[in-house]
Amino acid sequence: MNDALSRAAEAAGLSDPAQRSLRLAFGLACVSRVEHLLEDARAKEALRVLQAWVEGRADDASLQTAATDMQAVAGGHRGSDSIDGSAHAAVSATYAVANALAGRALEAADYAAYASVYAYGGYAVNDRASFEPEFVWQVQELERLAGKG
Repeated sequence: MNDALSRAAEAAGLSDPAQRSLRLAFGLACVSRVEHLLEDARAKEALRVLQAWVEGRADDASLQTAATDMQAVAGGHRGSDSIDGSAHAAVSATYAVANALAGRALEAADYAAYASVYAYGGYAVNDRASFEPEFVWQVQELERLAGKG
């Protein structure tokens, strides 16, 4: 968990119902950083729906449909077909998309950070320092989107 991000989220009022657009935009920003790890075409399409919603080109019904679909996709992800051991990175990136679509921005950020670090190699997730660059970016991006950075 990114403690600095939790503090920034509280300062930005991220959990306030009026901050839905901020939660979705921040979730999108986080998952966009791990989009290259997505292997399921449905996850990639759902990410495009989120992008369209943030840009004002999709309605709430489309967003809700994508969010519902992604819960099933993430829950049924069997891992990666890759031989490089990136299964956890692909699964975590997929969960990041599902959480971003559902407006659970901090959870999306957590999964995206894990996916990003795991993509380096499984050993990296045991080293807290491996997460620091992503954690710093997340705080800066939330503050930027909230108009405080």
